[in-house]
Amino acid sequence: MKQPENQSKKYSSLFNDIDEGRVKVPQFQREFVWTKVQTAKLIDSILKGYPMGTFILWKTKERLRHIRNVGNIELPEPDGGDYVFYVLDGQQRITSLYAVRAGIRLTKGGEEIDYKDIVIDLDIEATQDDEVVFADAPKEHASISVHKLLNDDVETLVKEYGEYIGKVSNYKNRLESYDFSTVVIDSYPIDIACEIFTRINTGGKELTLFEIMVAKTYDQERGFDLAEKYASLIEDDTSNRNLTTAGFNGVPPVTVLQCVASFISPEIKRQSILKLNKEAFINAWDEVVESLFKAVDYIRTHLGITVSRILPYNSILIPLTWFFWKKGNQGISVEENLLLRQYVYFAALTHRFNSAAETKVSLDLKKMKAILSGEKPDYENELPKLTIEDLKWSGFSVGNARSKMIICLLSEHRPKSLKTNGELTLDNSWLQVSSSKNYHHFFPKAFLKKQGYENWQANSLMNIVLVDDYLNKREIGAKAPSLYIDGYAKENAHLDETLKSHLIESREGFGIDSDDYEMFLTQRATLILKKINERLNPEVNS
Repeated sequence: MKQPENQSKKYSSLFNDIDEGRVKVPQFQREFVWTKVQTAKLIDSILKGYPMGTFILWKTKERLRHIRNVGNIELPEPDGGDYVFYVLDGQQRITSLYAVRAGIRLTKGGEEIDYKDIVIDLDIEATQDDEVVFADAPKEHASISVHKLLNDDVETLVKEYGEYIGKVSNYKNRLESYDFSTVVIDSYPIDIACEIFTRINTGGKELTLFEIMVAKTYDQERGFDLAEKYASLIEDDTSNRNLTTAGFNGVPPVTVLQCVASFISPEIKRQSILKLNKEAFINAWDEVVESLFKAVDYIRTHLGITVSRILPYNSILIPLTWFFWKKGNQGISVEENLLLRQYVYFAALTHRFNSAAETKVSLDLKKMKAILSGEKPDYENELPKLTIEDLKWSGFSVGNARSKMIICLLSEHRPKSLKTNGELTLDNSWLQVSSSKNYHHFFPKAFLKKQGYENWQANSLMNIVLVDDYLNKREIGAKAPSLYIDGYAKENAHLDETLKSHLIESREGFGIDSDDYEMFLTQRATLILKKINERLNPEVNS
């Protein structure tokens, strides 16, 4: 990287560069928020010769997503292949000064703000103490618009401001001859340029990888705007296929970026994503989206992961998306289904992505290659070996991958309403906390407390069932299971079938009739462990 270069620019030179499209404000900068009063004070400081800070510009041939319009002024696009100077520091100041020179009008809060209104009071003698620049023309004083001062020729100014022409000429000269301090960083990589922006602008709040990639992959000619593409992928719009209507609006932008990277790079780490070729990224986008939807459809229909909130890890989507990309339009076989399901249970029950997720995803792509080749993936003795005791006293937590995988297992068996035997609907908005409407402790915590059980014992993962709404909780309260289940049996003629959909084989055999909590935990853990082992150790033709 070259050393930063200090330069001085005159008012006309700096803003001619903006007029001609050579200086741009990247889209990750905050909106122009300075008021006319702030802008007036800035111009007053320039007239007095005060220093006003340094503009930091990034010189590059990269084309970033940038601001195309400021108020009523449409900014031109730079010629292809030319260098562009992106403003990394000084955006509010440079936009304020440009707003005055260009005569910009903005609408904020329903009120129009016209920067042509900023004036210099010609009846005040310029001193270091008194301000001479104001947001609006002072009453009963002669004044000149700064916009007019900068844009009219001397002959016109002499005609209109004859008696004040000395002051007018002096002010015009001061503005046009002011040396603006600029530092140019030349041809730095985009991640370094964004790091510089972060350090000097946001008080330590780092630009996200997604914000950087939005800027880097923007292509006006091809109509590609990553921010808009991701919004379209997520937003709830019945006219287009999207992740919200599929129940997967919780998929974060970084996961989508990693899916793209898996298509075109051997690694999905941050630095690898930042180095992705822009054209390759854009070319891959539609295939990534299509494959991502296939992955989501698969885990919804085959694994009971009907909403993103119970997906153990978002990272699981990356190898699956890659698999369905390679699979193309062919349907998956019985063996492939079993092996994909094995992989998801392996990843969740070993807490695989609690650390070094990017490295592990790259390794897991090899497992996907093996499945596509008709081979069993090699887990190198890493498949979990759970016991009944492990499950009995596993605590339930919505942030825990094991808990989520068990919830997915319950969801896969299409649990029914205890009261009506109707189908349950899981909702992302209900699944955010352990106390949400979809989760219910079959042996109520209040009941178990009276029996001498501590809270952690009552919160066993094996004590969790999925319910349709909070009504069940209101009706059940602290009742013994034998009592409230008898009550539901009177309303629900299919209660035994209903309980089986919750992986509870029988009332008597699971200790419900006798209110035997530990018997319930043991029997349910035995059944759930059997289901888990069937998924971890599928019988497939090798």
